[in-house]
Amino acid sequence: MRILVTGAAGLLGGEICALLAAAGYEVTGLVHRNPTILGNDGSHVPVRSLPGDVSLPRFGWSKDRFAKIAASHELLVHCAATVRFDLAEADYRAVNVGGVTHALALAEAGDMDFLHVSTAYACGTRDGLIRETDPLPETGFANGYEASKAEGERLVRESQLRWVIARPSIVVGEYDSGQIRQFDTTYAAFKLIAGGRVRHMPARLDATLDFVPIDHVAGGIFRLLQAMGKAAGGTFHLVSGQPLPVAAFTGTIGTYPQFQEPELVSPELFDPAKLPAIERRLFRQVAGLYASYFQRNPHFDDAAFREVTGLECPATGQAYIRRLIDYCIGEGFLPDA
Repeated sequence: MRILVTGAAGLLGGEICALLAAAGYEVTGLVHRNPTILGNDGSHVPVRSLPGDVSLPRFGWSKDRFAKIAASHELLVHCAATVRFDLAEADYRAVNVGGVTHALALAEAGDMDFLHVSTAYACGTRDGLIRETDPLPETGFANGYEASKAEGERLVRESQLRWVIARPSIVVGEYDSGQIRQFDTTYAAFKLIAGGRVRHMPARLDATLDFVPIDHVAGGIFRLLQAMGKAAGGTFHLVSGQPLPVAAFTGTIGTYPQFQEPELVSPELFDPAKLPAIERRLFRQVAGLYASYFQRNPHFDDAAFREVTGLECPATGQAYIRRLIDYCIGEGFLPDA
């Protein structure tokens, strides 16, 4: 099977390319600003690299090139997206919505199967049990990223292609080692909190975080592709299924003598204007972008994913969080004692 992967230079896209290439698939990786395709272990992935911009019609290619690429692939894995939480609505629309429109157009031109990578948090700020079959909310999202991913899902569902939607939760390091190729998004906020530069976080007592290892997510997407006939038309949660209480997460940080366990403040009492000047600035610029995840308690059901793939996420409790932290220390991203 000939497979085109968008967002191939990204963390998840690169690891998916690595798994597909290792299994003998003919893979083309669509890249934009960064031309290098790496697996999570940092190794170069031996796949064809193809420049293109998902925010542009036909990815910026000529009509002939678009038609040729469409005809030469049988499956499109759409990983390309912006995962930042601080962008303007126009940016989300260009990449996370427009990108889906343009990817679908390519797949339709080549009559390809289509696997779309979304997010479990397309459910919005709902608490409690979140089923894979629940309807998407129209409102109630924590940020433009979540809203744009939900809108992208709607476009996929409206298409006439054979499609699958994969919804990871908060993707972090490899399960056994904690290894992660790049420290961005969630890790940037984590560094400010652990380093004591952001000492206060608004958090509900019952809030949880669903951290999922990257190898479970990439491996799960690989299995869904292999089971495309059975999975088609389905939405699947690629999650831990074991939400970690926020207090347990911050408490694990506090077991390291060189780190500062943040004070969890009731959201009703939290006022960023009362923080010290430097902390206030860092909270607004980085940590505050993730504050909503400290204030909700979703429980993502992954029954359909487990049935189709036969995979189940291993235990992701405090021991796993320690492996993530230890890897960050070993790589110098976080300070040693």
